[in-house]
Amino acid sequence: MQAGRGVRRALAEAVREAVRTGRLAPGTRLPSSRQLATDLGLARNTVADAYTDLVAEGWLTARRGSGTLVADRMNTRPILARSAAESSGDRWHDLIPGNPDLTAFPRAAWLKATRHALATAPADALGYGDPRGRPELRAALADHLTQARSVYVSPDHILICAGVSHGLQILSGVLAARGSGNVAVESYGVDKYRELLAAAGLKTVVLPFDTHGTDPVPPAGTDAVLLTPAHQFPVGTALQRDRRTAVVEWARRTGGLVLEDDYDGEFRFGHQSVGALQGLDPDHVVYLGSASKSLAPGLRLAWMALPPALAEEVVAAKGQIDSCEVLSQLTMAEFITSGAYDRHVRAARRRYRDRRDALVTAVAQHAPEVRVIGTPAGLHTVLALPPGTEQRVLQAATRQGLKMAGLSRYRHERSLDALSDALVVGYGVPSDAAWPQALSALVRILS
Repeated sequence: MQAGRGVRRALAEAVREAVRTGRLAPGTRLPSSRQLATDLGLARNTVADAYTDLVAEGWLTARRGSGTLVADRMNTRPILARSAAESSGDRWHDLIPGNPDLTAFPRAAWLKATRHALATAPADALGYGDPRGRPELRAALADHLTQARSVYVSPDHILICAGVSHGLQILSGVLAARGSGNVAVESYGVDKYRELLAAAGLKTVVLPFDTHGTDPVPPAGTDAVLLTPAHQFPVGTALQRDRRTAVVEWARRTGGLVLEDDYDGEFRFGHQSVGALQGLDPDHVVYLGSASKSLAPGLRLAWMALPPALAEEVVAAKGQIDSCEVLSQLTMAEFITSGAYDRHVRAARRRYRDRRDALVTAVAQHAPEVRVIGTPAGLHTVLALPPGTEQRVLQAATRQGLKMAGLSRYRHERSLDALSDALVVGYGVPSDAAWPQALSALVRILS
């Protein structure tokens, strides 16, 4: 009992010190007592009692529906007032886009789903199985994708793979075997995807980019087009309605194929989620999604919704050796069907929305010449900088202990459309406790 009180006091003092030094800024939402207890390996009552003490002392506030927040009156130091030691780079904050907050992985819920999946799995689940993946997961995904992303697909036409890159590798081989030569790609995007296409012998054709985003209709002689229509990576725009229709009509007219990377498509803030392009024409669009942004990339779980006419070729190209571990597939199926996945995504959506809102507010207040562009969605946003300043700002970020990327990093070498200097800020990686300090460092280099 005495030891428990000691842990409670130590935890409370750690929070007080974080507030005093500004590492936890006013208004910061703390993890729930359940989540923090899980992360720290403590009893939930210990964390809850420490929170209660801090609320009573005025360090924190607790409101129904809002969670536990740092009290506004406790820390009056401005966002720019940080010591040189704090911003010397001794502690790095990762603001590279593309990854979620791994400290928020729902360990308890995932463990519960794992136990249930293992206890109820049939004996044949431990064999080599169907190269498409476990039927339990394919059925769960078919239902989930219909409801959450307006994807219409039979479980028979879903293929489980080890990541979107793995899926593109398989598709590239199929396209090459069909005799395809050219695949259109966006002016800005993930260079690894372009490398996968090139490795299969496919040539990339660069799509134009204008003030409305990507113009997705490729030139004559193009066999397929790779797009991130829901939340373009990295620019952050959503493909406009008329352009969505136009690229689907191109596919129907020419027999071409649209490869849809639903990059962080489940995280859209303030507006109803934009449905997947696949819903407009399941016969000509391959939908690629994954758990990398919504849960964790280390799970190596992704999926493709395939047009019926293409499914057999893609399954054959994947081969009989299933690279996706069976227990993770069974756990993911249980996680989805139990409703735990939807609950986790909703909580994560709120967390990332709050981070983006805090970023937008801080930039407007301290660096009004910097413009936030892109749809309010996903795990990153783009900050347009004054011309000619991108590299200088990135150097300043390194001195402040920030790992960051400029927009130019993602530009296709043959692109004719060069956007203004900008930062691509990923706000997904830092923990809830680390995010305020990372944001403070970011604002310092901008202002």
